[in-house]
This record gives sequence, C-alpha cells and structure tokens, in this order.
Amino acid sequence: MSRIKTSPSRENILGKIRKALSAHALSMPFPDVEKQNVADAFESMQLSMEETFAAQFIGLGGKYVYCANEQELLQNINDLYESRAWQKLFCADERLLQICSNNKLNFVQSSNNTDDSADACITSCEAMIARTGSFLISSRQHDGRVSTVFHPIHIVVAYHQQTVYDILDGFKLIEQKYPQNSPSMISLQTGPSRTADIEKTLVTGVHGPKEVFCFYVNA
Repeated sequence: MSRIKTSPSRENILGKIRKALSAHALSMPFPDVEKQNVADAFESMQLSMEETFAAQFIGLGGKYVYCANEQELLQNINDLYESRAWQKLFCADERLLQICSNNKLNFVQSSNNTDDSADACITSCEAMIARTGSFLISSRQHDGRVSTVFHPIHIVVAYHQQTVYDILDGFKLIEQKYPQNSPSMISLQTGPSRTADIEKTLVTGVHGPKEVFCFYVNA
C-alpha cells in the first residue's frame, strides 16, 4: 500500500502545527470545536499564515498534505488514490485536469455532476482563510456549486499565493480576480460536513463530504 511521501520542509511545518494543537486537543468528532480558542496558541508560536491555516484546518478535522511543487502534488494524488483503492476520482478544475493528463494520471476524470459514484473530487479554491482554516469557493469555478459538496471526499488544491489571513482579505482576492463579473455565489467551507440537528448528536458527512483534504502547493 502506497503512502503519501514526506519531506523535511513538510515535517518542519507539521511539527509546529502538532505542538500548537497539543494543548488544545478536541475529542472526536469535535463536539466542542466552537468553544475552543486556539488562536492565542498559534499567535504565541508566531506561525506563518500558511502554518496557521494548516493548524486550524487540521484542528477541525481536515487532512493537510504539504507539496513542495506540482510534481510532488501529482505524486501525492497518485499515492492517495492507490492507498484508498479508489475506483473513480473526479477533477472539477480544468487546469489541474490537464496537468494530470499531461503526466499520465489517467485515473483522474473530468467531473460529472450527474454521476454520484465517484469516490472523491478534486477542486481548486478562490482563497484559503488562515484565521478559520476555511476555503472560499465561488460559482465561477467549474461546477463550483456542486463539486465541492456532492462527493463523499473533497480534495482542495491550493497554492501559496491564495493564502490570506481573514475573510475580508479573501473577498478582496475575488474582487481582483473578477473585477467586471463577480460570482453569483461565494461560500465559506470549513472542514468536513457536520450537523447536530438530530438529538443534538454531532454527525459528520451528512450534508456534504465526510473528509476534506487540502493539498497545499508551496510554489
């Protein structure tokens, strides 16, 4: 069984994140996450915005994968696909789909919002919000209203320049990207789907993906 490869830079970042999270451990599946104030721990360790995002994202149940470049991204996608023994992996980003095709990752298929049999779907994002460990998603992305919530596992590929500190900064990025035609829908997505509507028991993966991966590309 293949495993996602590690690197010294990745371990350095994740080591800082583990240390920040260790004093604020949350019981599974995170019933008290809204009550926890972990920002002070991150600030006291002087984490970068990327490290702060990763710490918040992991603390909310996300799975963070550091990639030094796009070649490492492709290797990690391949390793994850093999280790999970997936049968169908969709991609809703045309640029990422082309990169996968050019590098013979032929198991990555174009997304189809009428096909609910895919194991997971890869998308991009508009921005990464460090303070909350969230992604900004918009309707201007290919299948932007569907692909991020339709499949059981959501894989977000994000790049260094997309990291901002707060939501307002993320909106500014979107305004700069679409100055003449703003998206009709912008959503903030934070970790795996979860709800406590039934008898106040927290359940994950009900109204959206049960697992969320962030493949962060430091390039």
